[in-house]
Amino acid sequence: MTLLEQIRAKARYANKCIVLAEGTEERTLKAADFILGEGLSRIILLGNVDEIHQLAEKWALHNIDKARIIDPVNNEKKEFYAEMLCEIRKKKGMQMDEAMRLVQDPLYLACLLIKNGEADGEVAGARNATGDVLRPAFQIVKTQPGISVVSGAYIMILKDKHYGENGMMVFADCAATPCPSAAELGQIAVVSAQTAKNIGGFEEPRVAILSFSTKGSAKHELVDKVIEATKIAHELDPNVRLDGELQADAAIVPKVAVTKAPQSDIAGKANVLVFPDLQSGNICYKLVQRLAGAEAIGPIMQGMAAPINDLSRGCSVEDVINVVCITAFQAAAAKK
Repeated sequence: MTLLEQIRAKARYANKCIVLAEGTEERTLKAADFILGEGLSRIILLGNVDEIHQLAEKWALHNIDKARIIDPVNNEKKEFYAEMLCEIRKKKGMQMDEAMRLVQDPLYLACLLIKNGEADGEVAGARNATGDVLRPAFQIVKTQPGISVVSGAYIMILKDKHYGENGMMVFADCAATPCPSAAELGQIAVVSAQTAKNIGGFEEPRVAILSFSTKGSAKHELVDKVIEATKIAHELDPNVRLDGELQADAAIVPKVAVTKAPQSDIAGKANVLVFPDLQSGNICYKLVQRLAGAEAIGPIMQGMAAPINDLSRGCSVEDVINVVCITAFQAAAAKK
């Protein structure tokens, strides 16, 4: 059974409720139909009820009636959610008229449904930019305790099984925070270990925080940031096995590790790679995907108090299905 097959099976067992904010978007609606037909999760669709039913008929989708459909504009609970939003955002001066306008935005309503316990997670982004998806999430759902940064991880499935966890590795951050501080980088390391264990099924995450230096081989403020991040990550969760600063070859190649970092118990054995910034992480995962023929599963958004995952606007129906299942699985893991 592949990792994605395992994730789908676990999502089905978890029976979580995922809200799809882009309920009239074609790929989203087709994915919802498949998910409902297979019983992979419960679904809330946001959008005009008549339009959703018309589109379901147009595309011969037969399971959409199993979804809960909420029209953000003609919602009988609009005032309730607006009052809820005012309470959440009162320190920012939120007024009722602005709240009434925002709760008609599916991206805001989706987060309020999560906050109110009506949904366990959200998937969006087939139609909306990442910033638009994450903004209401930050404002309403917020981040995990002790975590202030959201990051995006990919589970990379390599053809060469000698690397990582039998050919699987987690790369982060490849999707969200352009230039994390040392504190944020340390947080990314900790939540990436959680992703590796909870979603990837890694028995023991081994985290390497990467740099162009290994254990003092170079001196630079960028290296200092990685050293500080490693210290912070150890303090955040002493149970996570991690080390830094390590060059990529020292992190994953045992023969190189013996020479460059002989005292490290992570060097040469890392299965989670944390990049010093978004630029390096995003470039690396795409190169590994294309040049090494690796499968990239994600991005899996990390750090939110409830799972909210952002799709690529170039996503396929299959991508939406997989991300919904990952989101349901994240929600189940968070409840343990």
